[in-house]
Amino acid sequence: MMRRVVLWCAVAAMALASGCKDENNPIDGDSPSNIIFPISGVSYAVHVQPLFNQTCALTGCHGDGAQSSILRLTNYDNLMYGGALVIVRNQPDQSTLVMRIEGRIGERMPLNRRALNQNQINGIRAWIGEGALNN
Repeated sequence: MMRRVVLWCAVAAMALASGCKDENNPIDGDSPSNIIFPISGVSYAVHVQPLFNQTCALTGCHGDGAQSSILRLTNYDNLMYGGALVIVRNQPDQSTLVMRIEGRIGERMPLNRRALNQNQINGIRAWIGEGALNN
C-alpha cells in the first residue's frame, strides 16, 4: 500500500511539473522549436534558418519537395528571391512572413502545428528590422 502511495505521489508531482511554465524561460514548451533568439544581433545562419528547418522547411510545407506553396524556406536565396516575396527589409510590420506567423493575415503559420513562441516571433521581427541580412 505504501509503495502505491509513493508511486502515485511521484506520478502526480511529474504531471504538475510538466504543466508549469517558467515565466523567465522564452522557450516554454509551446513552440515546435527550441531555438532561442537574442533581442538584437539576430543571425540568419544561427537563428532564422535553424528555426525554419525545424518548423517550416519540411516536406509538404515550405521545403524542397512537393509543396502546396511556392515559398521555399530551405535557404536565404529561396526566402529572399524565390517565387513569393514575403520579406520587406527593415519593415517587419509590412512583411507577409511576420503577418503569417502572427496570424494577422490568412492562416497562422506554421500551419497545423504549434505556433512559434513570442521570443521566436520577436526574433524574426528583429532580424527583418535589422535588414534581413544573410549573416
